[in-house]
Amino acid sequence: MAKSQKAKTDHYKEWRDNFLSDPGRKALYEEEAAKSDLWLQLVEARQQAGLTQMEMAKRLGVSQAQVARIEKQGYDAYTLKTLRRYVAALGEGFLLEVRIHSPNESPSQHAA
Repeated sequence: MAKSQKAKTDHYKEWRDNFLSDPGRKALYEEEAAKSDLWLQLVEARQQAGLTQMEMAKRLGVSQAQVARIEKQGYDAYTLKTLRRYVAALGEGFLLEVRIHSPNESPSQHAA
């Protein structure tokens, strides 16, 4: 007999909590989660700047296909140079921020 959906959910939550209780695994998970959201942050920033992919491509001096690749979900081959150029092409008011976390600090423990 198949487990109920609630039992499956409870089992997953228990596994997840156990998995993330290890600081090393938790840090790796948070790093991967942050990388997976980067493409979306880029897309949203470009849209806030009122730019199409084609307009962004012209500002960067690349093809629209290259902008689409940078903004593709799952893409993780960013270089710092590419990110700096992309953010600069967005225009005034956009900022690229890189954070380094100490081993004892979670990404959510930043002073304002």
